[in-house]
Amino acid sequence: MRAEPSWPNQLLKISVKFLMTSPEIASLSWGQMKVKGSNTTYKDCKVWPGGSRTWDWRETGTEHSPGVQPADVKEVVEKGVQTLVIGRGMSEALKVPSSTVEYLKKHGIDVRVLQTEQAVKEYNALVAQGVRVGGVFHSTC
Repeated sequence: MRAEPSWPNQLLKISVKFLMTSPEIASLSWGQMKVKGSNTTYKDCKVWPGGSRTWDWRETGTEHSPGVQPADVKEVVEKGVQTLVIGRGMSEALKVPSSTVEYLKKHGIDVRVLQTEQAVKEYNALVAQGVRVGGVFHSTC
């Protein structure tokens, strides 16, 4: 028995991925973030077109210094974003090394690195413009 070609299913998955919109960040306060469409209150979060989840620094060994690593943003990059916004924290304690910025640029992604309150404003403005935007946000220091 011959297997059916898988390319129509792959094409459908790709098409659906590019139709999803990025969720708006509904609220931000010290140590708490809410994303539209999610019942979870996040401390640190990752968002992308069609979803969001907790950004668990233990997964990649992230610390304030050296900061956000390419491994931290890889998942969001793989969601097909055009722009990635990084929120460095309320007091900008979270570092973003040049290697991470270079990784994003190498993948053709526009990157914005901002204090978290400004990052959320920028992210939501890009969502409103229909940009395929993703983000990683640290909501404390």
